[in-house]
Amino acid sequence: MTGLGEAGDVVEVKDGYARNYLLPRGLATPWTKGAQKQIDQIRAARKAREIATVEEARAARDSLQAKPVTVAVRAGSGGRLFGSVTTGEIADAVKASGGPSIDKRKIEVAHPIKTLGEHKVQVRLHPEVQANLTVQVVEA
Repeated sequence: MTGLGEAGDVVEVKDGYARNYLLPRGLATPWTKGAQKQIDQIRAARKAREIATVEEARAARDSLQAKPVTVAVRAGSGGRLFGSVTTGEIADAVKASGGPSIDKRKIEVAHPIKTLGEHKVQVRLHPEVQANLTVQVVEA
């Protein structure tokens, strides 16, 4: 989900939005000098996880779009799944098929995958690069 920012981002919001929504749900903390050290650590960890350059992201995009990723799940009659395919399962399937390591939070599924067959998902590899990934859901 795209929104105000990611963990480690410092954003300015209206007082009421912070007081009534963000802070009670634990989605944000007020900025203080002491919290700045935590913010720097979160940013460093995120930087180590993400793809550094646009060229690397484009190469990863090309390898992801080259072939579909197969996810094997249990299904009932009529091809309906017991639950849905999660972004974590998709990320694991990409890694198992020899693709790049993808953070499950970067995978965007428009509609829950609850049936067998071919489905399209988007992967945000870099702020400038997105990949369209084909997920083939088969019965285990």
